[in-house]
Amino acid sequence: MSGQANGPFLTTRQGHPVLDNQSLRSVGERGPATLENYQFIEKITHFDRERIPERVVHARGTGAYGYFEASGKIGDEPAAKYTRAKVLTKAGHRTELFVRFSTVIGSKDSPETARDPRGFAVKFYTEDGNWDLVGNNLRIFFIRDAIKFPDMIHAFKPDPVTNRQEAWRFYDFVQHHPEALHMVTWVKSPWGIPASYREMEGSSVNTYKLVNAEGVAHLAKFSWVPKQGVRNLTSAQAAEIQAKEVGHATKDLYEAIESGNFPEWDFCVQLMEDGEHPELDFDPLDDTKRWPEDKFPLRKIGRMVLNRNPDNVHAETEQSAFGTGVLVDGIDFSDDKMLQGRTLSYSDTQRYRVGANYLQLPVNSAKGAQVRTNQQGGPMAYYVDQAGANKHVNYEPSSQGGLQEAPRTAREYHQWVEGHLGRYQTTRTQDDYRQAGERYRSFEEWERDDLIANLGQDMRACPEEIALRMIWHFWHCDPDYGTRVAQAAGMDLERAKALPPLPGKPAPGERRQGPTYTSGRAEDPPGTQPGQPRAAE
Repeated sequence: MSGQANGPFLTTRQGHPVLDNQSLRSVGERGPATLENYQFIEKITHFDRERIPERVVHARGTGAYGYFEASGKIGDEPAAKYTRAKVLTKAGHRTELFVRFSTVIGSKDSPETARDPRGFAVKFYTEDGNWDLVGNNLRIFFIRDAIKFPDMIHAFKPDPVTNRQEAWRFYDFVQHHPEALHMVTWVKSPWGIPASYREMEGSSVNTYKLVNAEGVAHLAKFSWVPKQGVRNLTSAQAAEIQAKEVGHATKDLYEAIESGNFPEWDFCVQLMEDGEHPELDFDPLDDTKRWPEDKFPLRKIGRMVLNRNPDNVHAETEQSAFGTGVLVDGIDFSDDKMLQGRTLSYSDTQRYRVGANYLQLPVNSAKGAQVRTNQQGGPMAYYVDQAGANKHVNYEPSSQGGLQEAPRTAREYHQWVEGHLGRYQTTRTQDDYRQAGERYRSFEEWERDDLIANLGQDMRACPEEIALRMIWHFWHCDPDYGTRVAQAAGMDLERAKALPPLPGKPAPGERRQGPTYTSGRAEDPPGTQPGQPRAAE
């Protein structure tokens, strides 16, 4: 963390000192990340290769085939008003898909009763090529900058010495990231253990953009709402199931489909106009925050039905490969920093884990569209992609019968981007505590009781300084929240409340004055270079 004066100091494997391990370099605070983020690329691509051949995260999972049926509308309005994506605009059209559900942290054979977010990854085989929507069941995440992802997973995975998941490692990381309190409140409640994959929600987590035929974009967050309803487990209920069955959720999904009891979800989207939305207390690109449904309602787009189990778990479920960068025309990226980092990491992971030709495997290959590329070779090539009329030409452009560029859309979306290139802290931090407190108060009493019992047990397993800081955090989310955790942990609440705010971070409920680099220095005025005098100097 910044502010520490003593070594040893973090470096890259090239031996370069890491001066900032908190933020990606981006164009302005909210602008896109840049490809020259070498420190991040080295860190994330090594992380992608830490396990062979099991997934580093989402190793425990199951899958099923089905279809998506578009309503042709977004809520009560024509879908074409917001997007030109054919998969969403053709009323009644059914698109084949494959879904993989999973836990996050555990290994391939770990219990499905684990307290963990659940992965919810959907591969649509659309007529315009594949579209992957890769998210989880809780609509938010622990962190908002992708450079912290390897650190977060390392803290949550088993200790490299004891080989056990240790509560103190989890909270040692979380105590430095107030934005994680919202997700912790969800995960440590019964919502952290869905009763089954059929009875859980799904979401994109990240913010995308829908783009219409006129090239107009809207910010979008996608959600899956189960027709079966939502059902979660307390710790005691999960322990009872785990004593008899470690794969209960896989069994439940498989048997439901085999018996003809096909699970179904409504597919919904939340929308807001493209822009910064300074009127909000949170940044709509911040994946640690939910968009309030009273202001941004869930609008139904269609439905998903799962109706066929895979024939072979390894060939299909385990080799299925998803990436957040796999989009179709009419659906675009936002500058959500977690989305931009995931877009590099997810596909890089698949090339390493499954191989350079992973997209040629049947479960991953495009089914609704014809694939023609100039990509060749690599280990385990399943076939040679179709190319142009002249098989001697594997490049573009060519006048000798090679492939040509596809026709451009009538109105492309062109986002205006400007700003200083730098590593930024988040300005809008007011809701880091507020949304966690609102979530705590929204729970039913039995959900709060289970949450408090789980956190109290965790705090007792932590060093005192970590437990006190976490109680401080919870108290600032909601005084009753912090008080009850302190009581459950047998800790002195007044000692926790007496702690100062985290160094270099705004006090709970407050925000930074404006765009700020991670060094703590305010952003340079527009058009100036570092070192130039400022107007106030």
